[in-house]
Amino acid sequence: MRLLSYNIQYGYGRDGAYRLNRVANVVKSADIAALQEVDRHWQRTSFDDQPDLLAKMLPDHHMVFAAAFDMDAAIPTNKSRRRQFGPMILSRWPILWSRTHLLPLHRMITPLNTQTCALEAVIAAPTGPLRVFSLHLAHVGVQERMAQIDLLLSLPATGGPWSGTDDEPSRNWTESQPEPPCPTSTIWMGDFNMEPGSAEYHRLVGDAPYHPGAVYADKWVDAVAYSGARLHTHEKIIAGVRRVRQLDHVFVTPDLAPRLRSARADADEIASDHLPLWVQLD
Repeated sequence: MRLLSYNIQYGYGRDGAYRLNRVANVVKSADIAALQEVDRHWQRTSFDDQPDLLAKMLPDHHMVFAAAFDMDAAIPTNKSRRRQFGPMILSRWPILWSRTHLLPLHRMITPLNTQTCALEAVIAAPTGPLRVFSLHLAHVGVQERMAQIDLLLSLPATGGPWSGTDDEPSRNWTESQPEPPCPTSTIWMGDFNMEPGSAEYHRLVGDAPYHPGAVYADKWVDAVAYSGARLHTHEKIIAGVRRVRQLDHVFVTPDLAPRLRSARADADEIASDHLPLWVQLD
């Protein structure tokens, strides 16, 4: 199973060109892809509906999109048009259900800070249902990311979109379907805006300074570290200095760790300012 975590920077590549088809070319070989920074009806991307365009470019994949925020973008011919921005999940297998979790937002004086969210979906994978998150944590500060992580950790697999017996069968709330599954086997993928070894990172995987590579039974497992890889997913010039960092991550629940086989970042891909992060899960 090929997993992909990819901040697509709304289709702008490292060469400064806007070409959404390059993103689609990366995603097409993924079994499950978690994308971040997807646009809908923004001037900077020619008012494109990127979720719709990507769905059409990738007809073999199922798709869900979540708007972290939603702004008026009405025009005379379409007064219901909205300007949206958020994460997306694509899967070769049916996406049984999804929901959106808004993450804590600190109001800023400077710099600009924007609402982010986590998109949760349950996918009917061949090995059984998988709970998958595509998420994007705050870029501004550690405290905000810690608050966002704490909220995400408070979302146990206790149920899907509904539970219980439909007491109004004439209204067909459940469309005659059984209660949706909400498995404990979970994968988090996304742009965490944190580096390995940071406080936020250790909040997820635990801290064992005298035992590098330790894996806790009650913490998240870093797919990259578990696979023995060392890589970066983002490069940026800051104050004239080239920074090479791993900001994108894939974390899995401990039951999935034995199925992890490899992790790599495609350093030659220029479709975004982030590199695609690939993880192989048996």
